[in-house]
Amino acid sequence: MAGMIPGNKIYGDMSTADAVRTMSLDADNAKVAAAVDDVATGQVNNIRQRTWGLAARVDPAVSFEEYIYWAEIEREIEVEENKKFKAVRGPRTLTNIIKSRFSTGKQPPSESSDEKERRERAIQPLDETKRPEDKQMQISEPSASSDPVRVTDEEWRTAARALRTASWSTIFYLITTDILGWSSCPFVFATVGYGAGVALYAVFGLFAGFSGYCIWRVFLGLDSSRYPMLSFGDTYFRIYGPKARHFINVTQSIQQFFTVAVLVLGCSTTIAQVNKEQLCFIVVMIIVMVIGMVFGSIRSLQRLGWLCNLSVWLNIACFIIIMYASANNPIDYQVVTKSTLIKTIEPVRTFASRSPAQYQQQATGFASQFNAVDSMVYAYSGALLFVAFLGEMRNPWDFWKGLFLAQGFICFVYILFGVFVYSNFGQYSASNIGNVIQPFGLQTAQNLIALLTSFFAIFLYFSMDTAYYDKLETTLTFGLDIGMKTVYLEVFQEIFNFPAITTRKGQWCWYALGPVYWILAFVVAAAVPNLNGIVNLIGGLFGLNFTYSLPGIMFVGYLVQRGASLPGEGFDPVTGQTTRHDSGVKRWVRGYKKHFFINTFTTLYFLAGLACSGMGTWAAIEGLIQVFGPGGTVATSFGCAVPV
Repeated sequence: MAGMIPGNKIYGDMSTADAVRTMSLDADNAKVAAAVDDVATGQVNNIRQRTWGLAARVDPAVSFEEYIYWAEIEREIEVEENKKFKAVRGPRTLTNIIKSRFSTGKQPPSESSDEKERRERAIQPLDETKRPEDKQMQISEPSASSDPVRVTDEEWRTAARALRTASWSTIFYLITTDILGWSSCPFVFATVGYGAGVALYAVFGLFAGFSGYCIWRVFLGLDSSRYPMLSFGDTYFRIYGPKARHFINVTQSIQQFFTVAVLVLGCSTTIAQVNKEQLCFIVVMIIVMVIGMVFGSIRSLQRLGWLCNLSVWLNIACFIIIMYASANNPIDYQVVTKSTLIKTIEPVRTFASRSPAQYQQQATGFASQFNAVDSMVYAYSGALLFVAFLGEMRNPWDFWKGLFLAQGFICFVYILFGVFVYSNFGQYSASNIGNVIQPFGLQTAQNLIALLTSFFAIFLYFSMDTAYYDKLETTLTFGLDIGMKTVYLEVFQEIFNFPAITTRKGQWCWYALGPVYWILAFVVAAAVPNLNGIVNLIGGLFGLNFTYSLPGIMFVGYLVQRGASLPGEGFDPVTGQTTRHDSGVKRWVRGYKKHFFINTFTTLYFLAGLACSGMGTWAAIEGLIQVFGPGGTVATSFGCAVPV
């Protein structure tokens, strides 16, 4: 028997064809055109129209087929609009490319004054009592609306599309900024040698590109202006349901918590070295914790873009300083002997394959190899933001260009930096490579720059602008800031029913949550004062899964559901009903067979990711046991000794 999945709103006595046209973004669609005739002759009395926009992102009543239906329409419209955009923009020259880098991100002046007026009205903050999804659909055309606040379907889409302005070249910049983290590359080569280091960076870079491809394909198939996708958890919601989204969001929040612990430990190590160990290390960590609390209470960042750009250039400065110092100056051996397993100073040694046990820094034996893998995976982490990047694109079809160009560039930088520094520092290429360089003046300059970029990261994770969230109610600018605000919105507010962050009570909860977050991060950092160990643990437990395993199984679920469709099934935009002829295991098996080879490969890819995650987590824990054992780091839990 055929199954019907109903819509969530019913509008009766629709007597004109205009009513149906108002509901659909594609009045030329064959199903809608047929429905027009039915409505005009009075054959359809109950027409269902779903909630749309941001309020519909996590509506469990929306079926997988409905997401696909609107996504296909969206992609067709994007192709046509991109052609118009290119025609208005004209041919690309060096001059207009440079100008575009300094533009405000606005669309070319190709829209009419009426379109511009509708767009500007649509993106104004709305009173919650006047949300369009809370009102019955109006029979009149959008242009004839007498309510200046109410936003029609057409106006919403115009506003939503106006906010998607990023090109593939911008995506290249964003992915590079998001992922590029080269500091641990020399440590990887010091652990596994030249041959395995180059091979592993190339292979894991290629697989990271494949994960990006999986996310891209899912986004193209499920995103639309009507049902926008804004975060990684949204993909799992549409494929596996609300519980899967909660799992992703909670896991993501735990990963971000450990990232803050890394910030505390890294900043503390840098300050202690600049201060020449004149303060107890636990005191330095308390100072960093307090600074984090203060910065976290700042409500707004008016120049976020400039801050990100400055951070990129400061990272480049650190990159150049470290390469110059490694080629022209000796090593600060004290840093290595105080924080690693290496205690004997010998001549610099480099190896084509795995280094002997006496030259290993974090662990010996098989665990040392997976520690290197953990550090490598941590350096490639960043797929969590790909959905947000795609949501900012004018033409998401072009995402693959920015993705593969960025991944290729990142892989090249990792190999170049790792091989160059390892060739000069050998077995002393520590994961905190900036602390190992000499002379002290150059080391201090690098440390201060690194400290500044770390505090920028604190800004990005914890700044709160409530006006930003008012705007979030009617726009798609959720975008790139996924720090503590995301933890509050999608974990505490959604799962634990905390008050909305835009309310006074929600703001007080936010201000209380920030210090608690920092105190817990401080406890973790003080209890395990080994930067490389914590980074490896995060890489093995979280980074590997978010970068490789989870995108893989997400893609399998998407392909299986698409492949399971039978003739006569699908979404009806007029009635708002989805028809399925069967359900259960046989439907999933049929869908799996439809794309058997790619599903099998991606399933094996997912399982391999889980296996690597398990081995990597074990190796990280084993490394921590060894480095805090006899002959390891001088640092102790909640102690004064500085590990540099």
